[in-house]
Amino acid sequence: MIKRAIEERIHNALAKKKIVAIMGPRQVGKSTLAGAMIPEDANDLEINGDNTDVQTKFVNVDDTKMKVLIGNKNFLFVDEAQKIGNVGNMLKIVAEKFDDVKVIVTGSSAFKLAEAVNESLTGRKREFRLYPLSFKEMADETSVLEESRMIDHRLIYGYYPEVVTSPGDEKEVIKELIDSYLYKDVLEENEIAKQDKLVRLVQVLAFQIGLTVSANELAGLVGVDAKTVERYIDILEKCYIIFTLPSYAKNQRNELKFARKIYFWDMGIRNGVIGNMAPVSLRSPEELGHMWENFLIAERIKRNDYAGRTFVQHYFWRTQQKKEVDLIEIEDGMMTGFEIKRKESKRVGAPASFTAAYPDARFECITPSDLMSFWDTCKLPWHNVT
Repeated sequence: MIKRAIEERIHNALAKKKIVAIMGPRQVGKSTLAGAMIPEDANDLEINGDNTDVQTKFVNVDDTKMKVLIGNKNFLFVDEAQKIGNVGNMLKIVAEKFDDVKVIVTGSSAFKLAEAVNESLTGRKREFRLYPLSFKEMADETSVLEESRMIDHRLIYGYYPEVVTSPGDEKEVIKELIDSYLYKDVLEENEIAKQDKLVRLVQVLAFQIGLTVSANELAGLVGVDAKTVERYIDILEKCYIIFTLPSYAKNQRNELKFARKIYFWDMGIRNGVIGNMAPVSLRSPEELGHMWENFLIAERIKRNDYAGRTFVQHYFWRTQQKKEVDLIEIEDGMMTGFEIKRKESKRVGAPASFTAAYPDARFECITPSDLMSFWDTCKLPWHNVT
């Protein structure tokens, strides 16, 4: 198993007798990670919410039923917990009545799992998100040099574990992921009536990474109303297919105030939904620049999340004159800006208008040579740009 970045934090949460909830898309290794957290000598009970009998068995569970089910077990693992009726009540009983039982639950729908456990487990749980593999995790598995050589490959095929561990079969694995997860689970579990429209929206978004998008524009391209577009985007975010980066503006008349960009958590999924697995050498410079931007921003957000940087806010910045900073981070009142460039020769300083508007902000231009430091430290050795 490839060591995951959040293993230590999960161990610490379990040691404090917190119920651990691991959320993330299917096939990123949630079950594998949960299994690795269970000691070899543990007497564990594993429940899979994908099984139809399990989905109804715990709806009316009470203390007595749970005592029979758990018996002398000291570890409970509930996979795809959001599919189990009234799972929050079941976990509340375990937390209150079975103090010596450690618990891990996983789920592939952020909203449904959070809805199931948040109210009933206030103060008793720790939530973690697991994403496709990262540059840092793979560099730790092999070496920084070896993983750096794989970057062009990752830009096309992404970081899903089975993709990474199936050299030569990447296209088949990605197609299966899209067919079975994106075009089946997401559509069916969220009761999407106009399934072809959501599929079309995903494809449109894949073509527009790195660009600002509006619900009205997307609605025209997809053939639904703007309200439906917003609902679909919300579902895709909660199922960990995409994420949104809003624009940052603070009382500057020429700044974009209500714009947003949408990126994909995994480049293999992005390329797969538009049916283009062509190598980097055949991509246009413009598309490759947007792909690199998507890749780096996703990597940075993964890093912040895994490091427990709970209150970091992420934005992009742009003016009406199209001066831009690709990624803005705000933490504890401090702003830092990143400009992302694919080529070392394109390294730049901060736009003068950004420095004028935010003179105390920090800034760094990120190129491929900065990738490990971009991941390996919470903050780079910043310098103020004047």
